Amino acid sequence: MQLLDGVLVAKKIKADLLQLVKAEQDKGKRVPHLAAVLIGDHPASASYIKNKIRSCAEAGYESTLIHRDSSITKEGLLEIVDGLNRNEAIDGYIVQLPLPRHIDEQEILLAIDPKKDVDGFHPMNIGRMVIGLPAYVPATPLGILKLIEHYRIPTEGKHVVVIGRSNIVGTPVSLLLSRKAYPGNATVTLCHSKSTDLAEMSRKADILIAAIGTPHFVKADMIKDGAAVIDVGMNQIADPASKKGHRLVGDVDFEGVSRKAAYLTPVPGGVGPMTVCALMINTWTAYTGKIYG
Repeated sequence: MQLLDGVLVAKKIKADLLQLVKAEQDKGKRVPHLAAVLIGDHPASASYIKNKIRSCAEAGYESTLIHRDSSITKEGLLEIVDGLNRNEAIDGYIVQLPLPRHIDEQEILLAIDPKKDVDGFHPMNIGRMVIGLPAYVPATPLGILKLIEHYRIPTEGKHVVVIGRSNIVGTPVSLLLSRKAYPGNATVTLCHSKSTDLAEMSRKADILIAAIGTPHFVKADMIKDGAAVIDVGMNQIADPASKKGHRLVGDVDFEGVSRKAAYLTPVPGGVGPMTVCALMINTWTAYTGKIYG
């Protein structure tokens, strides 16, 4: 079984980006600049932002963190977004989700300039991606593609089963793997919590992508021998033996599935680092103006 090491792949990509940035600096140009907006003190969100800031440093980028209390109004957040839209020194930015309940996330995401939408959530970028135009691809699907590409996992003519239909992972990755490209040219089945015979469907997969948000949902009897299994899940479960009293596990029963899969991502250390790395890739694309100019 080949472990799909997201930490290793992300480190290589960021090293390559650092060389590109240094080449720009040698020409007297500024470095790419990514901003992040964090509202409140959600522990997971704070941890994600910390990882993104660290990745910026590793890639040679400048980063800015805008942190506001959870009591901020919708109007106050929209003012921050407008300022970032107009700031020519910022190449791209993200508004870390989830937001406080009193703020409509969709309204905030729609206010982000598509040219700076390096998370790839704006309908403009999703629409361009769907019809095959250059676009900022959502970070987790892009990270998955880069992981598949690095390990040269065959996709053409393969049957891919995606479990989970979210707008930020399941739906976009299913579209991307069916496109005329590599990774792609696959036959894709998109499953979800309402699908019947889900286990039977998953056993037909040459590549299984689990993004359903349920700890250890995919068992060994749900995959066929030699499948490539990509676990997108990041679930916190109680663990009295851990110093923190909890630990992270994926949507896949790693121990059982590892005995049958040809490729498998660990949690943590698989898709997570690649998601942050994909954000660095999108920021570089924004910096170069290759999509919107």
